[in-house]
Amino acid sequence: MMQRSALITGAGRPEGIGAGIARALAAEGWDLVLSYWHPYDERVNQATDPYAQLRDLAAELEAIGSRVTLLPADLEQPGTPDALISDAAELGPLTGLVLSHAESVDSSILDTTVESFDRHFAVNVRAAWQLIRAFALQCPDDGGAIVALTSDHTVHNLPYGASKGALDRIVIAAARELGERKISSNVVNPGPVDTGWMTDEVREALIQQQPTGSLGTPADVAGVVAFLLSPAGRWINGQLIKADGGFSAS
Repeated sequence: MMQRSALITGAGRPEGIGAGIARALAAEGWDLVLSYWHPYDERVNQATDPYAQLRDLAAELEAIGSRVTLLPADLEQPGTPDALISDAAELGPLTGLVLSHAESVDSSILDTTVESFDRHFAVNVRAAWQLIRAFALQCPDDGGAIVALTSDHTVHNLPYGASKGALDRIVIAAARELGERKISSNVVNPGPVDTGWMTDEVREALIQQQPTGSLGTPADVAGVVAFLLSPAGRWINGQLIKADGGFSAS
């Protein structure tokens, strides 16, 4: 059986959802290509020495048994997605694509700038479409699986929320258009996951809305994504799955 390889975008932060997914896939024997863009981490997350943290993550995954390749990728640039897939596939055809990257800078209807709006759509929508296309074109005959991470957060988060809505439509369209290539395509909405961005006040308020009484973790999301990428999960196709511990239940 051919070794499985997956590209996970936006995996630059060890505490992030992308890194959690990488750990789950490494444990299941996948080889991994992790893309990152540290200028974004430094701009938005105030990360210090992010590459050292990424090297530590790669060493952790390699200790599990995964081959790991780290690739910087400025997904705002239109030439980057095709180049990223090409470089990632040098190890062998990719059979998994996880879109966990995002431009996410809060702003509202009245104060969003055109520059910010365009950047969100370039990264969260255009790049996602290009990555899906390039992934499909290099996929082996027995197919593969695409999983994208989305969000319901829209109020006072206009460009992020609107671009995630557009991402959802592209991924669901891919389920139909790429089905003949034996490629499944799904969207996962994990709800609020504490990856270090929450204040104590935000964390407590969200816990009060969570039926389980606790917030989701990257590991919780990773289990769902790993299943969708596995042979057992490939019959699930074209779905927007709310894997949020019941946060959205009403």
